[in-house]
Amino acid sequence: MIVAVHQPQYMAWGGYFHKMDTADAFVFLDTVQYKKNEFQNRNLIKGPRGPQWLTVPVLYRFGQTINEVMINNSVPWARKHLAALVSCYGRAPFFARYIGDFEKLLTDTYEGISELNIAAAQLIARLLGIETALAVASDLPQVDNHRDRRLVEIVKLLGGDTYLSGAGGREYIDEDVFKEGGVKLSFQEFCAPNYPQLFGAFAPNLSIIDLVFNIGPNALDYLRGTVP
Repeated sequence: MIVAVHQPQYMAWGGYFHKMDTADAFVFLDTVQYKKNEFQNRNLIKGPRGPQWLTVPVLYRFGQTINEVMINNSVPWARKHLAALVSCYGRAPFFARYIGDFEKLLTDTYEGISELNIAAAQLIARLLGIETALAVASDLPQVDNHRDRRLVEIVKLLGGDTYLSGAGGREYIDEDVFKEGGVKLSFQEFCAPNYPQLFGAFAPNLSIIDLVFNIGPNALDYLRGTVP
């Protein structure tokens, strides 16, 4: 059984969902330190002027874990994000099919950034047709805080025998920790696809939203590299 673990991100890119799809179980790692100015509260979509950020305002203090960071709901961010989706994707082939799902997501109330990100990922996984079992680290028994031993223990808690790392993990993962823990280690192989987009030249590595609105039901085939 293959287990993947990743911090909850806001409207994550295609590689995030490819990893989720490749695994048998995927864990949202919400118990590690929040990283400012990364993808835990923002992501890129494409508009008439090119890529633009969707950013969720947060109330963050240094040292907080992701599941401790609250959203600044005094700012009408959700309304702005929905308006941006309409502006950027109103003419996309599958806009009408999916906009209601994102409207419901963005009109619900969320207190924490982790809660929002997990809800968004669950929605997108459903729209893509990903059937991987999903779990949240803060719902699991407490594990070792060491970076790699934590991963080994999470895999074992879920009954897995293999940990699926992103390709970048080759640079920092201590493979001996996994060997000692009796967990196999594998690395994601993902080639970000090109696909028809609005607004001129192709822009890579956007939020999965771009792929969903432009490609629709075939989006997962593009992530898997199985498009004829």
